[in-house]
Amino acid sequence: MRVSNWSAIGLLTIAVASASGQARDYKDTYTASDAGKPMAPAKALDVMLTQLETEVLGVAQAMPAEKYSFAPTVETFAPGSPAKFGTVRTFAAQLTHIAGANYHFYSQVSGTTPPAASKTVRDLKTKDEILAALKQSFAYGHAQIMTITPQNAFIGIEGLDGFHTPATTAAFAVAHGYDHYGQLVEYLRMNGVVPPGSN
Repeated sequence: MRVSNWSAIGLLTIAVASASGQARDYKDTYTASDAGKPMAPAKALDVMLTQLETEVLGVAQAMPAEKYSFAPTVETFAPGSPAKFGTVRTFAAQLTHIAGANYHFYSQVSGTTPPAASKTVRDLKTKDEILAALKQSFAYGHAQIMTITPQNAFIGIEGLDGFHTPATTAAFAVAHGYDHYGQLVEYLRMNGVVPPGSN
């Protein structure tokens, strides 16, 4: 069965929305009168990024600053567990990875050079520094998404990892972020913190 590019984006949007639940700070403005009308690709993709941003910033704010260096270890689990955690990222490193990835993926979307801050984001350690860097990286992502038009959404670009159009690269950037969001949720629960999305 052949699936169009727009159908694939639609399916990914549904999957992301289902996985994330209702974003606490996001208000859906879609109405019944919008049904059957074209939607600008930038608008559709920006909604996906906004929902991810809300979820990631929520967990980043919920984790106490003194727990930003937390990473699971074998001692975190029951004796005899075969789990191996020697190389996993800390909570802080998960967040700086998301910020760095935002710059990386969205610079591919627009073909621009990311700002200098993108080169140092992974060295940040404190909660305040990381929160500020995350917000800046999401702002950068939103700005690059706005360069996607109906005319260029599926035009070939260099891209990466098999995603070679602005639309699919932007969608994959969100999917990648949710991969790490899921890990961050587990880090919160390991430290007795209820993820904001579960409230």
